[in-house]
Amino acid sequence: MTRTLHFSIYFFGIALVGILLGCEKEITVDLPTVASKIVVEGTIEQGQPPLIFLTKSQGYFEPTNLNDLDNLIVRGAEVYVTNNGNEVQLTEICSADVPADLLPLVIELTGFSAEQLAAFNICLYTTFDQSIWGEADQVYGLRIESDGETLTSQTKINTPIALDSAWFEIPGDGSNDSLGFTYAILTDPDTLGNAYRWQARRLNTYPSWSENAGEIKDPNYIAPLGSTTDDAFFNGLSFEFGYFRGAAPNSFKEDDRNEEAGFYKVGDTIAIRGSVIDLGAFRYISSFEDQAASQGSPFASPANIQTNINGGLGSWIGYGASYDTIICIP
Repeated sequence: MTRTLHFSIYFFGIALVGILLGCEKEITVDLPTVASKIVVEGTIEQGQPPLIFLTKSQGYFEPTNLNDLDNLIVRGAEVYVTNNGNEVQLTEICSADVPADLLPLVIELTGFSAEQLAAFNICLYTTFDQSIWGEADQVYGLRIESDGETLTSQTKINTPIALDSAWFEIPGDGSNDSLGFTYAILTDPDTLGNAYRWQARRLNTYPSWSENAGEIKDPNYIAPLGSTTDDAFFNGLSFEFGYFRGAAPNSFKEDDRNEEAGFYKVGDTIAIRGSVIDLGAFRYISSFEDQAASQGSPFASPANIQTNINGGLGSWIGYGASYDTIICIP
């Protein structure tokens, strides 16, 4: 009886494989052509100039190489920022024209890495006219003219709200004596509709024995996934929260590849930028991070990124930023 049962299972398995192979059929799917749109990455912060980076969108299945990526950068656009009736046209500045001694400043302001600035002639739109630099409680309009297209947007720099406290903590039972996370306490005003973003950078350099010896660990501020929240569940309350260490996109640094990934380390000095953002910016960032976190998973909920750009894609974000520092000690 047992031998008969084993034979039946074996025969069933062979038959099932044959059926599946016999049903194999080549399927061709004609994907619709999607028109390219201008993608905006724009920011303005109190005391800082506006920074606008423009690219073109590309179809998901379109081939990509370095020349294609360089061609996606939008150059020669007319970009204007407006505040209280004062409209200023921004100046286009390209990395190929930036002196070498100013590159560290460009890296810090823009978030682009030295490798990216060297590989591509990245162009940004900004201004030295301080009449249009960011101020708290001010609304800033954006208008872009490029290749017959007009894009517009609007954002507000809300009043900065400082953290009550911030610290480094090693979780668990103490068996891990050097790696931990950042924590903070914030008191939310009693007005519903506030939203926040957390960004941080390590200011210390890698030790002499590291692959990246002598380099600043984080040349610019990095937002980890889940960097934003609104006050829907804690309006008017003080609340504690924590964050793991974010990594720059496509980072190959050793501590983003080994057991230290996601952790801060005893001895690190961390600069924190905690920002108040408007709800349009919050919806964009949170929807973008949701898509990034899914990493193309077929089980993730499909959703569109909620742009706040009229006539295009991307974002125009005002940051009401406050700064703090954490020294990582056990």
